[in-house]
Amino acid sequence: MNKIKKAAANMLLDYIISDDPLAKLPKIFDIAEKLDRGNLHTAQIDGVRKALLDRNSNWYTFVKKLYDEVDKKCIQKFVECFMFNAHLTGFERTCEIEEKYDCNVPWAILMDPTSACNLHCTGCWAAQYGNKNNLSYEMLDSICRQGKELGIYFYIFSGGEPLVRKKDIIRLCSEHQDCYFFAFTNGTLVDDELCEEMLRVANFALAFSIEGDEEATDIRRGKGTYRKVIEAMERMRKHRLVFGYSTCYHRYNTDSVGSDEFVDDMIARGCRFSWNFTYMPVGKDAHTDLIATPEQRAYMYKRIHEIRDTKPIFAMDFWNDGEYADGCIAGGKRYLHINAAGDVEPCAFIHYSNVNIHDVSLLDALRSPLFMAYRRRQPFNSNMLRPCPLLDNPEMLSAMVKESGAKSTDMEAPEDVDVLCGKTAPAAKAWAEVADRLWAENPKSRKAVSL
Repeated sequence: MNKIKKAAANMLLDYIISDDPLAKLPKIFDIAEKLDRGNLHTAQIDGVRKALLDRNSNWYTFVKKLYDEVDKKCIQKFVECFMFNAHLTGFERTCEIEEKYDCNVPWAILMDPTSACNLHCTGCWAAQYGNKNNLSYEMLDSICRQGKELGIYFYIFSGGEPLVRKKDIIRLCSEHQDCYFFAFTNGTLVDDELCEEMLRVANFALAFSIEGDEEATDIRRGKGTYRKVIEAMERMRKHRLVFGYSTCYHRYNTDSVGSDEFVDDMIARGCRFSWNFTYMPVGKDAHTDLIATPEQRAYMYKRIHEIRDTKPIFAMDFWNDGEYADGCIAGGKRYLHINAAGDVEPCAFIHYSNVNIHDVSLLDALRSPLFMAYRRRQPFNSNMLRPCPLLDNPEMLSAMVKESGAKSTDMEAPEDVDVLCGKTAPAAKAWAEVADRLWAENPKSRKAVSL
């Protein structure tokens, strides 16, 4: 970052963490535009400006609550690491690397510090693995260092239960203060000591896994789990930390996770964001009966838009937001996954790989056969509401795995790709009819990519 740009960034940060940042919004957006060299983020800046300058909007309420309820140090680190480094400086660097090496370079890396988990949730492949694999602290650190060379400043932890390794995660956050870290967690290992450490490093946020109301959560995650999640949220809120929730909507809980009662309760408990995933039948004990119906998926598509328009929470839908990301974001297009054994996979739900991070560099992994197969085919469908190569276009995943010679990375029972794709083919066919109708009604469909 050159001196002029750095000075502008520091001025913007001063405004954001000032005593009355909402009054300085017009100046904040003016500086943001100047920092956006090459006009790479014009649409995003304009959209946020429109939302936040309206004092009656839910987004104005969102920001006001954020400043009233979250420690300023956490806000400052989020802006520095997530907005400046990951979005501005980092994005420019990843574009340069992509052009130089003709490969995808992700905005975020998802990695599993451990395969261990203290819960055994129905339909979760991690429940089968136990404490079989762990990425050493040295490897986690190396991934971050290599990532920053490529312009990547956002790192996400999954598992297993990542907080089994919470001391190493905090150490990593402390070592890489220019990066932002995030973990999906079942919440059962959150204590005051962790909260104090999170406030100290300030560049670490949590998403609590929850399945809707108490009954829906405990049915899948075990009796008493819901109460433990709520207790963890209360503890995080007391320490003025950033957190949100993550749901896996399926055939039996979609009404619960999409309800006003549930969403409003999560907001009242201090959640700033939500990640919404649909169930994927991955692993030897996968329950295909949990796959959401086309009507449920369509409901969640519309429901997430309603939540964004009316409630002070940032809601994301991993599949149904394909329209904003031009389809599937995996394979290094926006993110990749490194499991606890070190296998570099295109996605957390695609357990196939050609390479292991213990043997190759991160850049070499991005240029491996399966990742390059992703790059050549993305997007996998001209309908951005059918983005996934497994859930929506299983023939695509089968072709890529066979073409690349990728091997199953399932730690318990390696799965033939045709067997896996056979589980999702009926759901893909059923969803196609509904998704095509929704897409035809969507203005974004006019900009659909021709395959």
